[in-house]
Amino acid sequence: MADPMAVVPLPASESSGLAPAIARAEQYFRAAQADNTRRAYASDWKHFSGWCRSTGRGSLPAAPETVVLYLSVMAETAKVSTLTRRLSAISQAHQAAGLETPTPHLAVRRLMAGIRRQKGSAQTGKRPLATGDLRVLLAPLDPRRIIDVRDRALLLAGFAGAFRRSELVGLDVGDLEFNREGLIVNIRRSKTDQEGEGRRVGIPYGSTPATCPVRAMEAWLAVLGADGGPLFRGINRHGRLAAGRLTAQSVALVVKRLAAQAGMETRNLAGHSLRAGLATAAAAAGVPERSIMAQTGHRSLATLRKYIRQGSLFLENAAAKVGL
Repeated sequence: MADPMAVVPLPASESSGLAPAIARAEQYFRAAQADNTRRAYASDWKHFSGWCRSTGRGSLPAAPETVVLYLSVMAETAKVSTLTRRLSAISQAHQAAGLETPTPHLAVRRLMAGIRRQKGSAQTGKRPLATGDLRVLLAPLDPRRIIDVRDRALLLAGFAGAFRRSELVGLDVGDLEFNREGLIVNIRRSKTDQEGEGRRVGIPYGSTPATCPVRAMEAWLAVLGADGGPLFRGINRHGRLAAGRLTAQSVALVVKRLAAQAGMETRNLAGHSLRAGLATAAAAAGVPERSIMAQTGHRSLATLRKYIRQGSLFLENAAAKVGL
């Protein structure tokens, strides 16, 4: 059986002369979803179909009862967000195969409602890095070491620009523009910009040279010495630059490594801590929502307000106004 997560092929014969057009259509189909999304769906489908084989149940098509049993078993260990994503993968697989999907069935929907009520659906986000935390991480970095110059620029740009990991590591040298006010970063594509319209993010000069993202980027570019290509690249154990760009996971590894060296708890820290840190710090400083959204690129105010609520816990706190 063909992989149900693959692109549905278009019927044509070699003699029809449509082979090039079909190949282009395949590319467009694949471009409709990000690579990470396709990989996640493929992994989730593999998990579900494997469970079905081990229990002697059919996976394609899958009966609603099979999905209910699968979710009931998985709910013992998996998060609500994981179960929700696997439901999407099951639905996508059935749609790709031209079959009726079992996921909208009343039994499936009621089960998920019960799981959400019992387990809760709030996600455990990564801890935001406060401005003070960032200073602690940056303090030991040596401007004479290539990796330290890169890591300073990486952290400060990620924080000040409130970039997603994929946006940060996807930057090329040519995406940067310097002017009197600071640095303009051109984001060519992001998670919420699948059409590739792009957006421009301004990063101003910092008040302190040691934590200034613009100066840190200038120092990194001087070391990089490249007119183009990936901005943030790997560095081998001999201190030599690699040609390829960092992966999104590398951002998390850098944050965790520097945090561990500073004696911080690293379990809830990741690359997202930089983005969450800027949003949280801005909210605590009373920056208007529209200004925070312009920096972070959030399109959902509800999502942004998760950061704002956390950053404003003590800004306008009722208990602080009653004279305790």
